[in-house]
Amino acid sequence: MRGRRSLRSRLTALITVAVALAIAACAGTCWLIVRDELYDQVDRTLQGHPRGGSPGEGPLKERDLSRVLELCAAGRTSPAGGDELRPFLPLVQVVYLDGRQCVLGPTTVVATRADRAVAAGGPGDAELRNGVTDEGEPVRVRTANVAPGVAMMESRSLTQTESTLTWLAGILSGVAALGVLGAALAGLLISRTALRPVGRLTEAVEHVARTEDLATRIPVEGTDEIARLGASFNAMTSALAGSRERQRRLIADAGHELRTPLTSLRTNIDLLLRSENTGRPLAPDPKRRLLGNLKAQFEEMSTLVGDLLQLSRSEDEHEPYVEVAFHDVVESAVRRARLRAPEAPMEVDLGPWYVQGDQAALERAVVNLLDNAVKFSAGPVAVRLRGGELTVRDRGPGIPQDELPYVFDRFWRSSSARSMPGSGLGLAIVAQAVRDAGGEVVLENAVGGGTLARVRLPGSPIGAEKIT
Repeated sequence: MRGRRSLRSRLTALITVAVALAIAACAGTCWLIVRDELYDQVDRTLQGHPRGGSPGEGPLKERDLSRVLELCAAGRTSPAGGDELRPFLPLVQVVYLDGRQCVLGPTTVVATRADRAVAAGGPGDAELRNGVTDEGEPVRVRTANVAPGVAMMESRSLTQTESTLTWLAGILSGVAALGVLGAALAGLLISRTALRPVGRLTEAVEHVARTEDLATRIPVEGTDEIARLGASFNAMTSALAGSRERQRRLIADAGHELRTPLTSLRTNIDLLLRSENTGRPLAPDPKRRLLGNLKAQFEEMSTLVGDLLQLSRSEDEHEPYVEVAFHDVVESAVRRARLRAPEAPMEVDLGPWYVQGDQAALERAVVNLLDNAVKFSAGPVAVRLRGGELTVRDRGPGIPQDELPYVFDRFWRSSSARSMPGSGLGLAIVAQAVRDAGGEVVLENAVGGGTLARVRLPGSPIGAEKIT
């Protein structure tokens, strides 16, 4: 199966065909106009309105007509002594109602039924038609009734007219052929010029596919469709480069975060195995502490892996969005946080608010905010939901001003929290869940001390079920 032709060849062919059709239409129209004009000139000559015709070119005068009828009545087929009729004689003949013909001269035009019908008509009946002589020469014939039962056929040869039309057709055909050839060359030039930016884009795409060099950029000139395509390609490669860099950083950060618990696990397990292999088992209390450390490190690793899986989800991998009673989500998150830290007091004030989102993701985001607040707060944690804005305030030391822009980065941990347990992914998960629900989250230092987290989500204080 043959492959499709290139875009350049198809564009060239399209231009060539379009120009060829235009030239053919113009040439055909020109030929038809000239043909009609030439035939019109012959008809005017036969009807007595010649343009610049030579003497004798026109219908017979009345006295000449009488002379012709006298000659035909006398049965003479050549005009003896009729020099005044000589210019007309090869082109004049008489047709009678009974089908008889009187031919003056050597040329005979084939009479038809229509000519005899004109003879049977009344004065003034006339007809113009194309005819042919008995020798096959094309002529233009005018048949007119000149007397009861008698019609006069006057003819003009079309040989010169047909020759002129044939010559004109040849000239127009040659011009059309040259025009088509020129159109093909012009189409090739136009397609090359128009598709040159596409060629550069193709080369860039092939280079990226071959080398995976996402730093490749295409020069963008102008604002046409090709320029927009180049700009879109540059934006796409920039986005891919950013995604690759974020992926590399995520892998590097994850490896760094996993290295510490893995090293600790290996050390503790080696110690436990060595004690068993050497026949000197650990005492119950040290062994219990060692196993507790192993369990805590496994839990830390499990939490880190779960957070990584949560962050690695694409936008189309979450559960279908449904209407969620956000106040119920916050209440459930508060209960979970109280189970984790029963000693931490919480002041909760929740108003109704319904949003569209993933309930599990939103609840985990609120739990992470509460865990952070409980971890650093030296007093009660205030949780308030009003008008689509959730605020969580702790009574801790706050966050240094220069560190606030990085609080939602993956694996970022404040200098004051690096000695505490955690993966550094909690606030990144909060930002992703809120962003997926169409909201925004900010973290700032509260007036009077502590940290204030604000979560704004679009929604309504009345659920859809209650509205209906």
